[in-house]
Amino acid sequence: MFKKILVANRGEIACRVFRTAKRMGIKTVAVYSDADARAPHVLMADEAVRLGPAPAAESYLKAELILLAAKETGADCIHPGYGFLSERESFARACAEAGIAFVGPPPNAIAAMGDKIESKKLAKQAGVNVVPGYLGEIADTDEAVRIAGEIGYPVMMKASAGGGGKGMRLAWSEQDVREGFEATKREGLASFGDDRVFIEKFIESPRHIEIQVLGDQHGNIVYLNERECSVQRRHQKVVEEAPSPFVTPKMRAAMGEQAVALARAVGYYSAGTVELIVSGADTTGESFYFLEMNTRLQVEHPVTEEITGLDLVEQMIRVAAGEPLAFGQSDVGIDGWSIENRVYAEDPYRGFLPSIGRLVRYNPPRHGEGDRPAQPGGGGGFPHGTTYAEPPLHHPSGGPPPRAGEDSPRTRVDDGVAEGGEVSMFYDPMIAKLITWAPTREAAIDAQVAALDAFEIEGPGTNIDFLSALMQHPRFREGRLTTGFIAEEYPDGFHGAPASSGLLRELAAIAAFAATAHADRARRIDGQLGHRLHPPADWVVRIGEADHAVHVSPDAITVDGTPLDIGVEYTPGDRLIEAELADERVLSVRIAPTRAGFRLTTRGASHVARVLPAHVAPYAAHLLEKVPPDLSRFLIAPMPGLLVRLDVAAGDAVEAGQPLAVVEAMKMENILRAEKAGRVKSVAAAAGDSLAVDQVILEME
Repeated sequence: MFKKILVANRGEIACRVFRTAKRMGIKTVAVYSDADARAPHVLMADEAVRLGPAPAAESYLKAELILLAAKETGADCIHPGYGFLSERESFARACAEAGIAFVGPPPNAIAAMGDKIESKKLAKQAGVNVVPGYLGEIADTDEAVRIAGEIGYPVMMKASAGGGGKGMRLAWSEQDVREGFEATKREGLASFGDDRVFIEKFIESPRHIEIQVLGDQHGNIVYLNERECSVQRRHQKVVEEAPSPFVTPKMRAAMGEQAVALARAVGYYSAGTVELIVSGADTTGESFYFLEMNTRLQVEHPVTEEITGLDLVEQMIRVAAGEPLAFGQSDVGIDGWSIENRVYAEDPYRGFLPSIGRLVRYNPPRHGEGDRPAQPGGGGGFPHGTTYAEPPLHHPSGGPPPRAGEDSPRTRVDDGVAEGGEVSMFYDPMIAKLITWAPTREAAIDAQVAALDAFEIEGPGTNIDFLSALMQHPRFREGRLTTGFIAEEYPDGFHGAPASSGLLRELAAIAAFAATAHADRARRIDGQLGHRLHPPADWVVRIGEADHAVHVSPDAITVDGTPLDIGVEYTPGDRLIEAELADERVLSVRIAPTRAGFRLTTRGASHVARVLPAHVAPYAAHLLEKVPPDLSRFLIAPMPGLLVRLDVAAGDAVEAGQPLAVVEAMKMENILRAEKAGRVKSVAAAAGDSLAVDQVILEME
């Protein structure tokens, strides 16, 4: 077994590998850029080596610096994580030449599967179904338009070396190809150092299913069931679950056997994922197509761990050390259901625009009663007080450990951030992965909703409300998923999950109780309530368009004349309230004071509650409404980023919908368009400028 492992990555995945390595008694080495000098993965490792400046091209993508760090620290193996260098054949070969084990597949397998164009040709030769398309190199936009027309719209343009949703554009028309082809090339070059693009037919109403494979260096390969990854936004996975509510045992076997055959054809070992697409209209599920093979550990690997009892990172390390798999295909079962939500630094209320900044508050949800205890020497404790659920363990002496009798939902948080840390514009916006396990899919979903309600993040905007809304959506709960789910269900953007009248009454009660607590504190400060000896007991709480009369007494809370079965505990300054409801339900509500009440966030939406004493509330109708300024004539940066391109100049006439500028943020290009026709009056920024959020780029007249 290895003595010391270096993780050529950052953030959540580096911490994830370190936890397993520490449990296995392996020393750990972290590498970091200047932006990550105080990051949790640096603090967690036994040793740390600086690579260079913040941009990935000058730090995490410098293979020679990582190999030098391994040599200087005496690391005898390198785990690449995902992204960065994880799927570069040249890096795997360089490790071998340096006498350092690469914790991943052999270089020839990375080469065969890492190139999307070549991998599709290989899969086709092996008799695997592939999506119709053009697999040759495309010279320019005009040729791309011709090819797309021959295939038939809609088509998908993909960077050949792409992955993780980067370097992909869906085109419904010639105009889409002309606008998106060059952007796809630029994203491929910026993220992967390869600007080749291929085009394939877009399968409408598709489901995205992937098969996890695991092989050793002795010819043994197994598949570890499937994951459903259909809920995506801009081709970036948002929700993953295992198993899939769509896949039958017959489908699972067919998909798994095909994935194993493909892996065997390229001499694959270590962990890998074969991605498939299935038409949602195909009720038999037999017409699935090969998309690509990811020759690395996937972001969503925890859901597979949760239902199989295997630690995939441990398996990768053991395979890299030459050990054979200690179990066979017949040992792999399915225990319960697991769901993973990716918590991103983005604002769903502003079109999911990237959000950066300091994590002023970061408090992940507590783990459920069914969590596994921390293993000796691994996990459980962490710098800054963050705790984690341990990944499942695999006992080398036999198959995955049984978990008979476990029925309590578990919550697991895989992250690589800490309170006070910075969400940087230089890297991926994922803050954490929230994973739940339960005996049934419905229970795993309910555990997600409860955990999301209790997840406290302040600073950058996050997609927590949106994730909660997804978990509550009837179509998601029924399992009727496609990769177009989000676009179809939220065509006009996200504005918060709908709230029932019962939930609004409960929030009114909580707001009034909190106001009573603040007033009670105020009366203890000399003179603040005049001669009143007690805080107000009667309040008028406005949530949305409705007013609720709430009476708060030591014995009960009454809303609109009806007693409410609710137990609330709150001290001014608390940020989270856990209210006990009827039927032993618990409602977690994040609370923040506003000028005239509170902002209450729960169940996928934020609600502004105006709370006034009953004798004051009638006067509120006489207050003047503050009208916001008209900013429609300005093109404003919707997020911090780099102004890559400015398409107009002062004096130019523009039409509604015309592209005006391109802003790059979080490794993605965003096209800013004119909302209405007009003429450019003045330009306040130039290509190459770093923009702050809400910074004016140009003014229209």
